[in-house]
Amino acid sequence: MSENTENVKCLIIGSGPAGYTAAIYAARADLKPVLYEGLQPGGQLTTTTEVENYPGFPDGVTGSEMMESFKKQAERFETDVRFGIATSADLSNRPFKVEVDDGKTIMAETLIIATGATAKYLGLESEERFMGAGVSACATCDGFFYRGKDVVVVGGGDTAAEEATYLANLCNKVHLIHRRDELRASKAMAKRAMNTPNIEIHWNSNVKEIVGTEEGFNKAVTGVIIENKITGEQTKLEVDGYFSAIGHKPNSDLFVGQLDMDEVGYLITKPDSTATNVEGVYACGDIQDAIYRQAITAAGSGCMAAIEAERFLGAQE
Repeated sequence: MSENTENVKCLIIGSGPAGYTAAIYAARADLKPVLYEGLQPGGQLTTTTEVENYPGFPDGVTGSEMMESFKKQAERFETDVRFGIATSADLSNRPFKVEVDDGKTIMAETLIIATGATAKYLGLESEERFMGAGVSACATCDGFFYRGKDVVVVGGGDTAAEEATYLANLCNKVHLIHRRDELRASKAMAKRAMNTPNIEIHWNSNVKEIVGTEEGFNKAVTGVIIENKITGEQTKLEVDGYFSAIGHKPNSDLFVGQLDMDEVGYLITKPDSTATNVEGVYACGDIQDAIYRQAITAAGSGCMAAIEAERFLGAQE
């Protein structure tokens, strides 16, 4: 066997709450897991500032600090955490063959996929600049910080209508920006959004720029400039928050043609399980959850994946 080829009982790809929780459980079951952190060590949570809805942190905690704690706990039980990205996967036979960008080939008896989903943004430079300082893609995570304030939600589908309606209960006013003249959301969701008094929908409009204050590391959104596609008129909305609600892209490209996934790319797991259509391959966290997308549900599914992997290996002996 080549020195660049390594046999492992349990390989985990991804390092958000799902990946690290899977590692903690797998390590304590003596599966000696190897975890590759992926493109964004710590996952999406590291792009948020304060996390206030995860039990056990009564004073709140930053996303980065929380993920560092998860990592330390996984390493305490001797998880082999590595920086690197899986570049190809062959799931046709066990052990599964996974190539990593560090030049290694991992032959894994079980594979836990926790690669997450990436929130889509419009691609504005100002979105990037104010990320975590007024720009978010999760109303449930960050809406609380904008109580009594005015915010913008961008999008026109179910996600946008749902986020806008959720924020309307917390915020003074919600500006829903949509590039078309009708919402793509389901009739029920669209009706709810349109009938909510403090949601103002700006039809046929695009976001041109997010503006704010910047003093060293202290940044804050103060407004959003929108443009009406028909008249060309630009308007500055005085707001404190900007929520992108144009969807998520599951990071599942590696498994196209090998694992069952829906039309968007979310991996399909068996009911009440993290098992995929390939025996010995498990998916947890946002890669298989288009509904909740919360740190706590991701962690729960990571626990499930590790337990299922351990039981699967036990049955092979």
